[in-house]
Amino acid sequence: MHKNLPGLILAGGLSRRMGSNKALKPLGDRQLLSHVIERIRPQVSYLALNAPHDWADAFGLPVVPDTKLGHAGPLAGVLAGLRHITTIDPDATHMLTVPADSPFFPETLGQQLSSSVADDHTIVIAASAGQVHPVFGLWPVSIADDLEQWLAVDENRRIRNFLGRHATLGISFPKIESPTSSIDAFFNINTPDELSIAQAFLDTLD
Repeated sequence: MHKNLPGLILAGGLSRRMGSNKALKPLGDRQLLSHVIERIRPQVSYLALNAPHDWADAFGLPVVPDTKLGHAGPLAGVLAGLRHITTIDPDATHMLTVPADSPFFPETLGQQLSSSVADDHTIVIAASAGQVHPVFGLWPVSIADDLEQWLAVDENRRIRNFLGRHATLGISFPKIESPTSSIDAFFNINTPDELSIAQAFLDTLD
């Protein structure tokens, strides 16, 4: 666990392609979100959940709903988390985020992103196979005011456009290997077919 690295799980999406709340879908012997909680909890000093209160309270984590209405995307969750973290841990300089739909991200994610931090202003994000994954990010608390101003314009939703406003560093990770298979470390589950793929890989880990 990082001595002073708060974490936030982003679970505020609408799950349109899944048809129902994907965070609650069964994967193996428990819900998808439970896998994510289990994986990130040892990596952070404090953990909260960005989600609506109506279903998220059951997971026993502090729930941090979006402060901006209208499902403004993951950046709204990041902003809510940064504001929350400053009240919980005023000494924290960064916050680690992961999404609720990716159960196989590296157990060393927080450590590796943190080890690449050179200052209190650069955003550090995960990458794999030539693709960046901004929702797996180490977000400086110092960007909160700029992010709030950015989201005040309704057209500003794309996370990669916001990253273009700030120094950003990508850290590449290899695939996750099992004895008989492999999967992208940041494989995310949006559809029933992708849930089946995740289940098949999980079965190879037993």
